[in-house]
Amino acid sequence: MITHPKSVPLVAPGHTRPVTHLSFSPLFEDNTYLLVSSCKDGNPMLREWTGDWIGTFIGHKGAVWCTKLSPDGARAVTGSADFTAKIWDTYTGDALHSFPHNHIVRTVAISRTYSHILTGGQEKKVRIFDLARPDAEADLLGDPGTTPHEKTVKSVVWVDEQTGVSAGEDGIIKWWDLRTRKPATFLTFPNPITSMELSVQTKRLVVTSGETVAFIPALPSPAPTHSLHLPYSPSSASIHPILHDRFVTGNLADEWVRVHGMNGEEKEVLKGHHGPVHCVEFSPDGEVYTSGSGMCTIRLWQTTPGKAYGLWQGNANGG
Repeated sequence: MITHPKSVPLVAPGHTRPVTHLSFSPLFEDNTYLLVSSCKDGNPMLREWTGDWIGTFIGHKGAVWCTKLSPDGARAVTGSADFTAKIWDTYTGDALHSFPHNHIVRTVAISRTYSHILTGGQEKKVRIFDLARPDAEADLLGDPGTTPHEKTVKSVVWVDEQTGVSAGEDGIIKWWDLRTRKPATFLTFPNPITSMELSVQTKRLVVTSGETVAFIPALPSPAPTHSLHLPYSPSSASIHPILHDRFVTGNLADEWVRVHGMNGEEKEVLKGHHGPVHCVEFSPDGEVYTSGSGMCTIRLWQTTPGKAYGLWQGNANGG
């Protein structure tokens, strides 16, 4: 009888409050990558691809809701409840600049050439900052005197140098022409957007809203959106970047991480967290997915349990 190895997660400790967001760098030339975690303790952490701790970014005075890495991993940008976004040197851990806001910053994104950043949050505004002129006033997206969203901006992503996307608790996703600072198109959901991440390899936005998870072309196109209705409300979702055959979800109503096929079928339920699962994300090589919980922990799970990878030594007999 063939038995499949059980998925045994690696636990990455260090945070002292709920983990709010997880994000990976792209895959580097040496086939490694970085992981960065955001937390209500205000201290985002940088980790090796193995999950080992590299360092902590010290400087925020409130919860950090979102952290993203530049494509080369040399910079990180954070958004915080202290009404600031910050840009960091990931080699030294130094804060290079702080960008003031008038309310909580819930989401950030950095351009592929790390020349600009996007921010959004409880002001319902989307700002674009020029990193070559960090002290300059930010540009606001949309028409003067208006806010792009009617409720909190939950996520911003940078698709390409000309296109940014914002998603709000008003259930609206907006694509922006960053050359004109004007909206190009939009998509409306009946429920608040709870998460939106860019899957670079699949060129899709992965969106959760109510009991729906949607895989939307990252750039406006006639290609169809693939939407699924789940029997629960996912807090976050991430698609396998290479195989495109499965996605993982977190859920605030229980402590489990779920793996689904692209038809919505539940393939696996992973238990181990001791609190609601706020965020999930696949690594850029698809070998690992990570989850962050309300009980301060990060867990790294193997896509193929038993395989030798990173700190997992593998199981040669597959038993």
